[in-house]
Amino acid sequence: MSPQRDAGTAAVAAVENVAARIEAEREHLTDLDSAIGDADHGGNMARGWQAAADAVSDLEDPDIETVVKTAGKTLLSEVGGASGPLYGGSLVFASAELEDGLTAESAVAFAETYLEKVQDRGDASVGDKTMVDALVPAVHTFKKSVETDDLHPLEALAKAVAAAEHGVSFTVPIRAAKGRASYLGWRSVGHQDPGATSTLYIMEELLATAADHLDTDVPSADASSPTSPDAEATEE
Repeated sequence: MSPQRDAGTAAVAAVENVAARIEAEREHLTDLDSAIGDADHGGNMARGWQAAADAVSDLEDPDIETVVKTAGKTLLSEVGGASGPLYGGSLVFASAELEDGLTAESAVAFAETYLEKVQDRGDASVGDKTMVDALVPAVHTFKKSVETDDLHPLEALAKAVAAAEHGVSFTVPIRAAKGRASYLGWRSVGHQDPGATSTLYIMEELLATAADHLDTDVPSADASSPTSPDAEATEE
C-alpha cells in the first residue's frame, strides 16, 4: 500500500475511533452543555461523527484529503447549531493542506488552517471559554514541537494533546464571552466548556490512532516538557 493510501486508511480509522469516543462520552458532554448551553452538544456531536464514520467507511481506497473532506462535509450537514460549521466546515477547508499527502509539514499546515477557520467562524479568542481555549495551545505546541524542537510528529502530537488538556482545565474558572454560555455571565464560572472537551477527545483519538498505525506506544508528554510556544514563536 502506498503511503498516501496508508494515511487514508489511518484517517478512516481515526474518524471511526472519534465517533466511538464521542458516543461513549455523549452523556458527559450533554451534562457539561446542560450547565451552560442548550444540552445538545453530546447528541449533536455523537450523531454527526457517527454519520461521518459511516460516510468515510463507504469510500473506496481513499487518500487522506478525501477522508478528511468527506468527514467535514458530513459533520457540516449533520451537526446542528454552531458546531457544524465550526467542526465540519473548518475540516473541509483545512483538508486542502493534505492534498499532497500527510507529512510533518502538511500536518502543521492543516492544524494552523483548521484553527484559523474555527476562530474566523466563531469569532473567538483564548479566554472566551470555547473550543479555542483547547485548540490554540494544542496547535501552537504542535507547531513548535515539530518546527523548533524537531520532535517526531507523534511526540509532537502527544505534547499537543497535553496542551489541549491544560486548555480544557483553563475553561473552568473563567467567564464565558461567546455563545449561549455568555448569557449566564458570572454563573458560567466553574463549568467546563463542552466544546473544548470534545476537542480534547478528538485529539486523544487522533493520537491513539496514529500510534496504533505506527505500531508504537503513545509517547507521554511529561509535565516538565514545554507545552506552549515561546514568545518568539508566538510572534511569527
